[in-house]
Amino acid sequence: MSSLEKWAGKLILQRYDIQTESGIWFQDLRKETNTPIALHGWYSPENLLAKFKQDTNEADCKLSNLPYDFLRDPDGLNFRHYQLSAVEAVENAVINGQNRILLAMATGTGKTRTILGMIYRFLKTNRFRRILFLVDRTALGEQALDVFKDVKLEDLQPLNKIYNINSLEDIDVANETRIQVATVQGMVARILSDDKSRIPSSGDFDCIIIDEAHRGYTLDKELGEVELLYRNQNDFISKYKKVIEYFDAVRIGLTATPALHTRQIFGDAVYTYSYREAVIDGYLVDYDAPHIIKTELNQKGIHHAKGEILPKYNPITKELVNGEELEDEIDFEVEEFNKKVLTPSFNEVVLTELSRYIDPESEEKTIIFAVNDHHADEIVDKLRDIYKAQEVPSGAIEKITYKIGDRARVQDAIKRFKNEHYPTIAVTVDLLSTGIDIPEITKIVFMRRIKSRILYEQMLGRATRLCSKINKTHFDIYDAVDLYSYLDEYSSMKPVVANPSVTFDELFEGYEKVSDEEEIKFINDQIIAKLQRMKGHMDESQINYFTVISHYDSPEAFIANVREAKSMSEENCKDILLQAKDAFAAFNIKKTGTSYVPISDKVDTVQEVTRGFGKGQEPADYLESFSAYLKTNKDKIEALEIICTRPADLTVADLRTLSLTLDARGFNPIQLNTAVEQITHEECAADIITLVRRYAIGSSLISHEDRIHNAIKKLCKAHSFTAGEKKWIDRIEKYLINESILNEKTFDEFMAWRNQGGFNKVNKIFNNNLGSIIKELNTYLYEDKVS
Repeated sequence: MSSLEKWAGKLILQRYDIQTESGIWFQDLRKETNTPIALHGWYSPENLLAKFKQDTNEADCKLSNLPYDFLRDPDGLNFRHYQLSAVEAVENAVINGQNRILLAMATGTGKTRTILGMIYRFLKTNRFRRILFLVDRTALGEQALDVFKDVKLEDLQPLNKIYNINSLEDIDVANETRIQVATVQGMVARILSDDKSRIPSSGDFDCIIIDEAHRGYTLDKELGEVELLYRNQNDFISKYKKVIEYFDAVRIGLTATPALHTRQIFGDAVYTYSYREAVIDGYLVDYDAPHIIKTELNQKGIHHAKGEILPKYNPITKELVNGEELEDEIDFEVEEFNKKVLTPSFNEVVLTELSRYIDPESEEKTIIFAVNDHHADEIVDKLRDIYKAQEVPSGAIEKITYKIGDRARVQDAIKRFKNEHYPTIAVTVDLLSTGIDIPEITKIVFMRRIKSRILYEQMLGRATRLCSKINKTHFDIYDAVDLYSYLDEYSSMKPVVANPSVTFDELFEGYEKVSDEEEIKFINDQIIAKLQRMKGHMDESQINYFTVISHYDSPEAFIANVREAKSMSEENCKDILLQAKDAFAAFNIKKTGTSYVPISDKVDTVQEVTRGFGKGQEPADYLESFSAYLKTNKDKIEALEIICTRPADLTVADLRTLSLTLDARGFNPIQLNTAVEQITHEECAADIITLVRRYAIGSSLISHEDRIHNAIKKLCKAHSFTAGEKKWIDRIEKYLINESILNEKTFDEFMAWRNQGGFNKVNKIFNNNLGSIIKELNTYLYEDKVS
């Protein structure tokens, strides 16, 4: 068979169902009839290919012409503007012949609903015959299936009532299957199965949608010297790649954090909706200027002179032991607090200061990130003691780490933190840094240093979701370890370098820098290989230390359990290794000796709590830099010029563009208002328009609500509105409290008003004077005195 025949065969397999018996049977899906054909005559490879191209072009035309109305329907998907733009961008890429497509949308912005709308349009127009929706966790697949079952599309029917969907358990693809939801692990098992009846055909799917594409889809790479000690080239190939490259299909990757390797596979994103955009559009909440807790010790470090005697902590017996005189002076910086030296006074003064800001009996929730499990215990005990005087129940403050019990107990603790009132304060190490979505979280506390900005942003991501239940407008960061100035401006998601001299501590720190399954696997394998090599050189004291801390009978028993966990998933393997992280300190013990952690008796005090504005500036400097930027660019940025000279002409698009420009330079309403409050000691709730006018041309500073109320009062005083007109004036006032722009287009763009007849209907109520009323109101909105 020629190469053209093979190519045509693959293309036809993607578009049609073919069965091979005594001959080839061709099923035309549009006519739903079976017709025997031969490999000659009209059905030559050339004509089959032409037919495939013709059908594809017809489907592309249908896709282009299919209205987006049902995606906007408030009774259905009710898409936001960026979700529509995302679907349109992907469809254009498909129509233009791209077969690798990347879509980037921030966590919490509705990727699953976006996928649902995309899948429906692809299937409705027959652009794709059968779609594989690939996830790397069962929970994500179940979440997607719930959306497919619950969300109504056209004719108030969910997707699973319109098309046949195979769930995670349904591994056999039937002719009528249009959507298959599967995990990477499950699909790999099928593709590599020894049972040929389970192996899918390469033409089973003509479109694959990959959720969280950044996790495990990584480039192949040559193995380094150390890697060759414990793995082979085939092991290193990504599970994602095994699945995705197996099928002849268009690949669509979705991610919130497109890492470099993700872009190398899929190309640049065809559409991006970032966290900062979502904040500006009001779909996620921003964080206020971080509270930086400065103490005597975290600013100057800890110094102990030669001859001082420090008590020590024995991690095996958990008892205090008498120390010996220091043979030389010793210094500890804040990044070593509670890691290389225990600092009870530092912990106490920081937690006492934090208790002034955190109410454990409110509806709001807090996450505190500790150095290690021992540190987490100390934080919980100290906070319970601090709040005991207020009769706060001990259950309000809980440790949630890998060491509280088995996986079931850990998951139960997370569920209680998410679904029940108590605990309201969770103390953790790594466990809650990713994958936990609890809208009530309003405070993130750092009592440990981290070295990765990506991990830092993942930790902050736990608090970005809206929560109307508690009227959440923003979240707060409390920094007791000077993280804000410490973190590099940028960081990457590269795995730890393969190096024979790499320490266990460095390997464990590597987990903070990665999130992809393949990168986690890389670190898992390095730790296992290193432990395998070093366990034979452990003496009795090291073995005793390791077994006591890890709760295993021997290093061999621990390795066996790790390998068993690894056979289930790399995440399970990582969990087991992290649970025993402290046990690896055994390799730092000098043989026949014991490892102790010194306890510093230095007394600490809180010096001040400052706020880190922009790039760690003081409030006055932050506002001065804001003013300087505005004045320098007032005549260069169109939207800025409009706000300063003719604000009534400002459009929604103008304001959004300016907000993004200012945000990229670190200027946002939440931090600007807080900076004003820090200087004036008065509450400030101005919107970005008022703040710009204040610091660009010296207009008066007034809260957003007061500005709206005052303008409405002036308008009502100037007119004698009818009852019908007054009702609409009240609606306009409520609208402006939540928005910043009002013009004639608003009445047709705001769905609630559009459903009531839009501008034309409301204009009649105002006796065809609505346009002039809007102009007059906008004049009052910006009618202020220049100071």
